[in-house]
This record gives sequence, C-alpha cells and structure tokens, in this order.
Amino acid sequence: MTTNQNDTLHNHKWGFVDTAIVLQPDRTVTMTGNRYELSGTVMPEFIPFVEEMLGIKLDPRDTQQERTDKPIAEPIINEAFYQAVQQTFPATKYTLDPEERLLHSHGQTTADEVYPALYGQLERTVDMTFFCETEEDAIEIVKLAQTHNVCLVPYGGGTSVSSALKLPTQEQRMIVSVDMQRMNRIEWIDKENMRACVQAGITGRELEKQLAKDGFLCGHEPDSMELSTLGGWIATNASGMKKNRYGNIEDIVENVTLVTPKGVLNQLEAMPRLSIGMQPQKLLFGNEGNLGIITKAVIRIHRLPETKQYGSVVFPTFEAGVAFLYELTRAGITPASVRLVDNFQFRFGGALRPHATFTHAAMNRLQKLYLLRVKGFDPKQLAATTIVMEGSEEAVKQQAKQLYKLAEKHGGIAGGEGHGKRGYMLTYAIAYIRDFFLQYHVMGETYETTVPWSKIHAVCKAVLDEAEAQHKAYNLPGNCYVSYRVTQCYHTGVCIYFTHGFYAKGVDRPDKIFQQIEHKLRQVIMDAGGSISHHHGVGKIRKDFMDQTISPTSIELVKQTKQTLDPQDIFGIHNNIFAE
Repeated sequence: MTTNQNDTLHNHKWGFVDTAIVLQPDRTVTMTGNRYELSGTVMPEFIPFVEEMLGIKLDPRDTQQERTDKPIAEPIINEAFYQAVQQTFPATKYTLDPEERLLHSHGQTTADEVYPALYGQLERTVDMTFFCETEEDAIEIVKLAQTHNVCLVPYGGGTSVSSALKLPTQEQRMIVSVDMQRMNRIEWIDKENMRACVQAGITGRELEKQLAKDGFLCGHEPDSMELSTLGGWIATNASGMKKNRYGNIEDIVENVTLVTPKGVLNQLEAMPRLSIGMQPQKLLFGNEGNLGIITKAVIRIHRLPETKQYGSVVFPTFEAGVAFLYELTRAGITPASVRLVDNFQFRFGGALRPHATFTHAAMNRLQKLYLLRVKGFDPKQLAATTIVMEGSEEAVKQQAKQLYKLAEKHGGIAGGEGHGKRGYMLTYAIAYIRDFFLQYHVMGETYETTVPWSKIHAVCKAVLDEAEAQHKAYNLPGNCYVSYRVTQCYHTGVCIYFTHGFYAKGVDRPDKIFQQIEHKLRQVIMDAGGSISHHHGVGKIRKDFMDQTISPTSIELVKQTKQTLDPQDIFGIHNNIFAE
C-alpha cells in the first residue's frame, strides 16, 4: 500500500473515496487510486468473465443511481435526555445531523443494509450520534441513558455483514449511536512482556501503524482491517487471515473493559492465562453490542517479523488442494496464512490481470502450455493456494522448502511469489468489487462457516445445489454464481467462505429475494455439517439458527446475563438470541 492517499471514507459504501472499480467505455475495468495491488490496473478480461459466469450481458449505460436525496425520518428526541447531554458534554461530542445519523444506522450487509441505504430507504435510523472520547464519556452516557430510558448502540467501524447494526424497527425509544472511533490510542506498551493496552475504537490499520513505530505488530488481519476496530473484533469474536501465527481475537486479547449499566466489567489484571473459576470476560467475546460498550483491551503483541515471503501453488483440483491443507496442518508447518480458492475464484483472479506485455504474454502462454499439456491439468478444475510466511529468514526458508515439497506430493506446482502476493492483497478489494456489481444490478455477498475436514466437500456441494435450485425457483435471470475458498485451517476443520451472486435486473425487490435465498443457504450449510458462523457473528440474519447451535439452557444463561447487566435493555440493538 502506498502513501499520498485520501483517507476520507465513503458515506454508505465500502472503503475510501479515492478507490472504486470503474467500467471504461472500451469495456475494460480499472481500480482508481493507488492504495492496493489492483489500483491503476486495466483489466480487459473482467467483464467477459462476469458475463460468462452469470450468463448475461452488462450494459454500461444501465446503472442503478444512488439516491442523492436520501430520506430520513425526523429524530425521536427524549427532551430530558437531550438536555442532560447538552449540560454534560461539549457540542463536539454529539450531533443530530441527518447525514451522521444515516451513516450510523447501517452496516455493510448487502441486501439488508447497503442496498436500501444506497437505493431505497432505511426502515429505522438513529436519532443522535454521540462521539465517545474517553472511558469516562462512556460511563456518563450510559448513566444518562439509564436515567432517561434511552437505547444505546455501540458503533465501531461500521463493517458488520450480519445486520448487527440494523436497528430494531419496533424500538420506540430514542436511539443513540455511540461512535467509538475517537478512542483510537495505544495507552501503553509493555515491551518486556509483549503486551499493549489499546482503546477499542482503533482500526486495524492504525493499530499496526502505531505499534510498528516501536517495532511491534498485533497480527490480526481480517479482510476489513483497514476499517474495523478492536472493539468490533471482540464484539463479533473475529478471526484474521494470519490467525495461524498470531491467533484469533480470543487468543490475542488478555483483558477487556466493558462499561455496562451495572458498572464496569473486567479483570483487575491482565495475565498470560488464569484459572480463577468461571471468567465473566469470556462472555464479552461475541456479545454483538447487547451488553455494553467495550472501551479498551490488553492485547498480546509481537516483534515485527524479520522477513515476509508470499507464495502460491496451483493444484489440479480443489480436492487435491484440500488434501494438501489437511496434511500441512498435521505436519505442523502451517504458514501465517494459507488460503485455497476453487476453480471459479482461480479464474476470476485471472480475469483481474492487467494487459500483458509481449514478454509476460509469452510467459503466460508457456505456463499454460506446461500446466495443460505437459501436466495434463483441466483448466475448469484448477485450484490454487496463496501463502504468506513470516518469521526469521532461516525459519521462512525452511518452511517454504517443506511446504512446497508437500504441495508437490499432492500434484501442486509452485505459482510464484507475485501471484501469491496479488492473491493475498486481493481480499482488500473484494468489497469494492461488490459495490461495483451492485450498481450494475448484480447482487452478491459472502457467507462463511466452520466445517469439519470430513464434511468440506459435502457442504460445498450442498450449497452449489441449493443455490441453483433457488435461482430456478425464483426464476432469476442468467446463472447464479457460487464459488468458495478455504481461508483458515484448524486441527479438526476449516473455515469456508462462499461467494454468491445473481443478476437482478428486472427483479422485483431483489434485496428481499437475496435475504430469503441467503437464509435457505445457511440452513443447507448447517444441515450438511457446517456452523452458523466462523467469525462474522450472528447479528440478525442468522438469529433463526441459534436453537440449532446452543441448548435451551445455554440460551437461558445468556438471557439471564443480559438481565443482570442490563435490566432496562439500554443496549437494545437486539442481536443474536435477543433479536426480534
């Protein structure tokens, strides 16, 4: 990533205003700005690939126009609360501005939130935005909300894709969005014990930037790391692309501070590990805004790695790639990140390549000739892994040697460091591609799940079959698009990301149809042996599946915890088992 960037964010779409996917008059596609590996690239194969996969013809002139006069209802004002806020806080910490209210009234779930925010109308919007700057601010705003019976909704980076920020339509009280992004500092770094106390509103990008000044990193890299916050990671029980080396968020965090209506909840001291009986702070991971405001956390940090090396491997089939990952996990040489994409995503990655120079074109022909003619690979079956290795030079060198030897055993052929880096960095551009498609009537979203090793292929087939069946049942135009990739590996299974989309031109309320299909696909995933979610959380779009996930007694335990900490339902965002 480069400097001299405009870090202004899009108001309702994903990411930064200096970055967008743009269709050119000659039907090539480019990414504006200079922020990503794809930036500035002219992609001639992008549109032909999309048209082939979806079985449609995109018309450059036929776009959905974002509403410039976005409707918003007048705010519900609790006068006593509003007066108390005015008396307690400076005017810079709160606003009734309609644009801020709209911005804080949705996340990034395509059909449920982004589509109505851009092209329709949100059913419910927040009535005030409050900008929290200190833990004392959080404590005071909670007290005022209790006194005056106001609903508070914690807001981090706004990147949720589970409708966790979608506001309950039945809420009659004043709703206040508590924006945490001004709490974005590292309070202290303990260099000897390799830990840091970090405020919850810091984004992943800013966290790594600040830690790097002292030679450290956190290592938590979700796809949304530029925009999502530490508090959001804890609230959703998040995972990152380099979890193999640095752990998931529950492995990274040693202590959490949560401001609740009953008081501040945390451990008195952060420790490497504790055996103190039942640990209340474990309930904070995945709380999804239902219990309080996360203000800070003590996290484990690491020295910046001596070296980082990207890599890639092409496999004859997805099944061969899975077999490689299985043995790789057993061998104990799993790199910081290793991700396996299916044939559709492999080909889509090829469609994002720029115009090739004569030399590159010749090399590409030679590579294809070797793969297809010499090795006998079927171009409609190829799969590939992208790899990131970090550590000392010697350790990375040894890991690479073992890894590629194992890949060769499973029919894999090294694809080069350039392809590996490009594939890894592509993840930051996915949401921009989604927003590009949306304006051309193509709706798409990703679904993630955890799957035991033995059920990977059954789950993938079940989703493919059901997506096709639903596409026909709703008589949707063209073809449905479904692809998948394995993004994280564990001892007992993997995380699978599905990408699903369809062309919605001429379809009445495509957002509602997409919601219904997504719901059916999630049921199919669970019926075939997958989980409700790996790291996006439950929010509201997966609420119907909780009784298939935890027992009635477990649900009652969580409800009683909520009743104890928040008997007035001040934090009434109603996610997970609390959803309407």
